[in-house]
Amino acid sequence: MRRILLDYARRHNLKRGAGLKRLSLDEAASIAVEAEFVAIDDALNTLAELDPRKTRVVELRFFGGLSVEETAEALKLSPVTVMRDWSTAKAWPYRELSSRGTDDS
Repeated sequence: MRRILLDYARRHNLKRGAGLKRLSLDEAASIAVEAEFVAIDDALNTLAELDPRKTRVVELRFFGGLSVEETAEALKLSPVTVMRDWSTAKAWPYRELSSRGTDDS
């Protein structure tokens, strides 16, 4: 699901950037959401280099919609471990995106 959303966002952004045109407020909001998907994917790729298991937990919980118990079963982990990984990993994209925002200033 993550790949599908990301591929859609990237294709859609390329089409929008081809020429200048006026955007409605809804279109502008849509572009912002798509750009956020790309940024979140970049942050998750960075996390995957450091801790692939936490990335997998995020993919299953956020993109797959699985519960803690379902994720634990799928990854053959305890629910406590899934909760610990989830708590740590869901803060990762926020920290990455926040640090990028301050680096660009």
